[in-house]
Amino acid sequence: MTSLKFCRRAAVALASVAIALTGSLSASFANDHVKAGVVRSLGGSPSYIGVDKGFFAAEGIDVEIVFFESAPPLALGVASGDLDFANTGATAAFFNLAAQGTFKFLTSGTWETPGFQSTGFLVSNQAYDAGLHSLKDIAGKNAAITQSGTPLHYVLGLAAEKYGIDFKNVHVLLLQANPNVASALTSGQADIGVQTVAPAYAVIEKGGARLLGWVGDELGRQQVETLFTSTKTANERGDLVKRYLAGYRKAMAYYHDAFADANDKRHDGPNADEVIGILSKYLQQTPDVIKKGVPFIDSQGRMVPANFAKLAAWYKEQGMLKADIDVNSLIDKRYTLVMP
Repeated sequence: MTSLKFCRRAAVALASVAIALTGSLSASFANDHVKAGVVRSLGGSPSYIGVDKGFFAAEGIDVEIVFFESAPPLALGVASGDLDFANTGATAAFFNLAAQGTFKFLTSGTWETPGFQSTGFLVSNQAYDAGLHSLKDIAGKNAAITQSGTPLHYVLGLAAEKYGIDFKNVHVLLLQANPNVASALTSGQADIGVQTVAPAYAVIEKGGARLLGWVGDELGRQQVETLFTSTKTANERGDLVKRYLAGYRKAMAYYHDAFADANDKRHDGPNADEVIGILSKYLQQTPDVIKKGVPFIDSQGRMVPANFAKLAAWYKEQGMLKADIDVNSLIDKRYTLVMP
């Protein structure tokens, strides 16, 4: 009888140990929860794909995507610690904070590339009917963008420069969010607008505006978007950053292979329809709208520092930066791949 009681006690003890060990193991393998900020656009594609395909989960990371309607708040979110990572265009606000040692670049984002659709120049129906059929006609016109000191502002300035137009003669309307830009175009309050591809086609499909052209076709191949984190996170949470980038780059490669060939030319791969379905779900737009225009994303997320140096220099010329920016100091070579 004593032997039987001992066995029972031993079994209970072993079960308790097993439960304790299971709980301990579960805790040690619990996913790290991170917040990733994106503007609700195709620029956030690696985040959507990484979550949907389980690429982040495979690295032990639970990613919460936080949507914004314009780029500048993302820099403030990362600086404050409200966001762990952010993917968006490099803004003047970003560079002003970066000059204080706040941020580190991790990868590139979407590229402006001929043959792909990343950012579009739109014209209102009213302005088109009045004869505005080309970017060379934008002098004296009202141009709607979300906020000052964004890549949308930058490419508008480059377009004016290309056609010999004094940028001071373009009346820039700062409307804070993409839906407001769409409303201004539809109502005719704005003659032209600059929007990324997803919100641009949302307006075009509803008949609210026409397409004047794509930045990649008008201004050539260049980078203005990046994935970044705080310098504190880069320095103190290196393992997390490496795992996050492993999942993110898997998603970038998956996106790239959906829409580009081995030579980075536009070509739909076998997974194109699947990826379009994922993007449609996260952007709350129909697959037909997504199919009409996709931006280019490098399969490895390599960065071209000279492109960001040019962007920062333009902001400085416009009086938007307090100091010169050493872009190379922002690139964290522990994590970032740089294209020659």
